[in-house]
Amino acid sequence: MEKQSCCTKGKLVGSYPGKPGNEAIRSCHEKWVSGLMPVENGQVPIAKTRLTFQDTWGSWKARWTMGRMAYRIHPGLYGVGKPGRLSPVLVTANYKMTFDRLRQELAGFNAWILVLDTKGINVWCAAGKGTFSDQEVIRKIRAVGLDKILDHRTIILPQLGATGVKAYEITKETGFQVVYGPVRAADLPGFLNAGNTATAKMRQVRFDFRDRIVLTPAELVFTIKPAAIAFGVLFILNSIGFGHYGLIELYALSGALLTGCVLTPALLPLIPGRAFAFKGALTGLVFAIGVALLNGWFASFAENWAKMISFLMLLPAISSFYAMNFTGSTTYTSPSGVNKEMRLALPVMLTAAACGILLFLTDGIIRHIR
Repeated sequence: MEKQSCCTKGKLVGSYPGKPGNEAIRSCHEKWVSGLMPVENGQVPIAKTRLTFQDTWGSWKARWTMGRMAYRIHPGLYGVGKPGRLSPVLVTANYKMTFDRLRQELAGFNAWILVLDTKGINVWCAAGKGTFSDQEVIRKIRAVGLDKILDHRTIILPQLGATGVKAYEITKETGFQVVYGPVRAADLPGFLNAGNTATAKMRQVRFDFRDRIVLTPAELVFTIKPAAIAFGVLFILNSIGFGHYGLIELYALSGALLTGCVLTPALLPLIPGRAFAFKGALTGLVFAIGVALLNGWFASFAENWAKMISFLMLLPAISSFYAMNFTGSTTYTSPSGVNKEMRLALPVMLTAAACGILLFLTDGIIRHIR
């Protein structure tokens, strides 16, 4: 099989929707596609294994939620190198960052990549949401006619997608055996060179500092709207003469958001407790105590009791809420575990936040009367 020019017109095997005559032309517009390879039932785009600045820039923007849900590729069959009828088939999600990491690690290999329609969601999250599933794998195998392209009947699925897949259903419906690859794409070369065999280390799920910290930008972006509303309310209260809210409130509320979105994930293994909500509440409480000490509220308790207690209740609630949101970004938790934690923690958070807001307003009334 030799790659054809991108100018070649023809039917792609399930990779792009639209009119058949325009499919190959559309593939030429993707800068990460080097050409088209003819197969028995059509043509397959061949993806480059070297990422460009545009790929890196796109990933950075997605981290900051800029065009995040549109950062996807069309589902279907792709190749790297010069794949043949005996080349391995790796299954992945159509979130482009996931696809990019996979093709980057396949440099020097001849392989097929079967991309599922996960609605632009990464493998781990898609497995939890049900879009990375055995039924989607079956649909895609049939859509691309994988049995017509290969002389073997084995597909390699990412280990983190196992929670959403019934492997026996895939085998029953298509005849393809499922082998689970390593947790990390970086281990794929060793896995493939060892004859699709993973070591114990390849199976180990790690969630180290770098893994955690790269997820925090998206969490921070989600705080912008509620933070703007909160500061807007304080501005209105200042305008009508109800309070004198300023720098203290600014850094206290901002600090609580940062504590929940950044500090708690960064220090996750060092913070006591198992539940993310508890960890966030604990770091938020430490931060709130620091705010009280910095402003001397313990020494002037009689004058500042309402504000101090309000901060000791409100700031940990804010930090706890955003730390709990982080559970959806980690492989340490299961969907059922997240739901259980939310059922237990949300009522406590809401109660603490409501009491904190009431005391905060009470402090404003007291100072207004004075």
